[in-house]
Amino acid sequence: MTEAKAPDRFPVGLTIATAIAFAILCALGVWQVQRLAWKTELLRQIETRSTAPPAALERVLARPDGEDLGFYRVQVVCPGLDTAPFLQLYALKDGQAGSRLISACPLGAGPYGAILVDRGFVPDTVSARPPVADAGRPVEVVGLLREPEPGNFVTPDNRPGENQWFSRDVAAMAQALGARDPAPVFLLAETPTNPDFPALQPAPLPGEIPNRHLEYALTWFGLAGALIAVYAAMLWRRWKS
Repeated sequence: MTEAKAPDRFPVGLTIATAIAFAILCALGVWQVQRLAWKTELLRQIETRSTAPPAALERVLARPDGEDLGFYRVQVVCPGLDTAPFLQLYALKDGQAGSRLISACPLGAGPYGAILVDRGFVPDTVSARPPVADAGRPVEVVGLLREPEPGNFVTPDNRPGENQWFSRDVAAMAQALGARDPAPVFLLAETPTNPDFPALQPAPLPGEIPNRHLEYALTWFGLAGALIAVYAAMLWRRWKS
């Protein structure tokens, strides 16, 4: 007479691990849903503000402290901007490496003494740069205000002494350019600041701002569902055997 096989013990450890993994996958899915709402509102804001007629920069900067100024379309006259000293900020545009040229625009009115202007993008294939002189002509700039973009753990440190910048640090850049009391935002030009130097391409916005957070959310939730299906199938096989 054969002895009946004792049923396998309930897989407590595997169940705990599955529950933790399931919770993590669901949390990532919820996070992507929240990011979807944020990105949708951001794109709506960009569309509304960036297509509006430009307002006077000083009037926009005079708004209450703490108000989000990102992507407001403004205009300002910057004396001598076409020959102003500039910093070189490493950037990518349409998959091509290059530099954004950052100069200071002094302001005659409003709560700040200057604003940093992103004059545009120069690809690395172009070695020439706009001239720098003590005096230049006034340049009317129309562009978008952008909040600084801090670097992350993979962003190299800025090297002011070598004029190599990898993140938008308003205070450090303003100090390097000798600009006092700078506004806390950048002005990204959408109109040319050096028409006689066509290699400098105004680029206030990327060509396309992706919004794939729904796809990411469905992926995480799908993985969570697949995990539970595999776990349930494993339990069913144990109970059947």
